[in-house]
Amino acid sequence: MITHKIQTRVRYAETDQMGFVYYGNYAQYFEMGRVEALRSCGVSYKSLENRGVMLPVVNLNVDFKSPGLYDDLLTITTCINELPSVKIRFTYEVRNQSDQLVATGETTLVFIDADSRRPMRCPEHVMDALRNKAGDQPPFLA
Repeated sequence: MITHKIQTRVRYAETDQMGFVYYGNYAQYFEMGRVEALRSCGVSYKSLENRGVMLPVVNLNVDFKSPGLYDDLLTITTCINELPSVKIRFTYEVRNQSDQLVATGETTLVFIDADSRRPMRCPEHVMDALRNKAGDQPPFLA
């Protein structure tokens, strides 16, 4: 298992008329989390694209637990619980500065060959990077 945490402060523009974080912004928070989780493993989206690999989101789920508010300091915990195949799945937990659970979520992305636009297996260099990073964390689920 790989776990990575980042923080972001809720900006005024990210809130709706009720003063809550607008629900669509959680997709961006999740993107921030997964990009940095992969980067912490030594894999950047830019390096994937340079190697002809695209990684589109094919599924997004969010469960809202309590509202995020303007100026909250949110901690986004991103987990990769299993080694990828053609798909890679990320889970998320968002908490505020009081450690109150704000939202949980999950995204599934598919490795796509940029030339053929067809699904492909996870590149070996990505698998190696994930295995290396997971070496000092609890093991992946079977």
